[in-house]
Amino acid sequence: MNIFIVLALAVATVSAGVVPQDIPVHPRDRTFAPSISGRITNGKNAAENQFPYQVGLSFSGSGSWWCGGSIIANNYVLTAAHCTDGASSVTIYYGSTVRTSPKLTHSVSSSNFVQHANYDDETLNNDISLIKTPTVTFSASINKITMPAIASSYSTYVGQTAIASGWGRTSDSATAVAKNLQYANLQVIANSVCQTSYGSKVVTNGVICVASVNEVSTCQGDSGGPLALNSRLIGVTSFVSSKGCEKNAPAGFTRVTSYLDWIKSKSGISA
Repeated sequence: MNIFIVLALAVATVSAGVVPQDIPVHPRDRTFAPSISGRITNGKNAAENQFPYQVGLSFSGSGSWWCGGSIIANNYVLTAAHCTDGASSVTIYYGSTVRTSPKLTHSVSSSNFVQHANYDDETLNNDISLIKTPTVTFSASINKITMPAIASSYSTYVGQTAIASGWGRTSDSATAVAKNLQYANLQVIANSVCQTSYGSKVVTNGVICVASVNEVSTCQGDSGGPLALNSRLIGVTSFVSSKGCEKNAPAGFTRVTSYLDWIKSKSGISA
């Protein structure tokens, strides 16, 4: 993220009446060179078939980068707009626990991306994209995650413990490639609490935040991946603190319940 964008975001947030204590960045933007290394900071190794809805996404464009995503139908993956933004193609890794050993891969071009038209890379709002994929056959290792019900759109989930998963960095200084899919249990916090870190321009009703405790958080490489609660998809990994993934600052996700209508209109998929 360049200096202009960071300053513009800070000014815009102050003008909204909430003075931020931190600057958010997309996990993808925290690396200085394209990388697919690392895992969730201080997470746990996932068991085989524990997260059959998790996919790895290897994007190509002006460079290359790694993100996560969630299977929401046998022909659609949900991820973050900052992952698809600027990409010309993606290779989807299905059924991986060991990142380099997927059960199946498919490659599709950007013509199969449905990026939210109002995605804003300054405020980070509307950070959500769909990827239309070839049809896959579900199994123990490859399966969809259930979408949240429309009725749950009014739930904040505050105080509940959700699970984030992905292959993001193990630490702010990590350089080694992660072998196994990682996951972490993270407690959802109120948006008002998250706004004290990032301001109300960033933390809107379309965002859900979790607390980072004991240096456990999402990090570079986790972008676009799932935040699940009771086997339902409630968040898409969107941003972390610019200070680092191990600074115990809140992590932000796109709130899926805020985009159920958008998902249905673009893919026909409903809860």
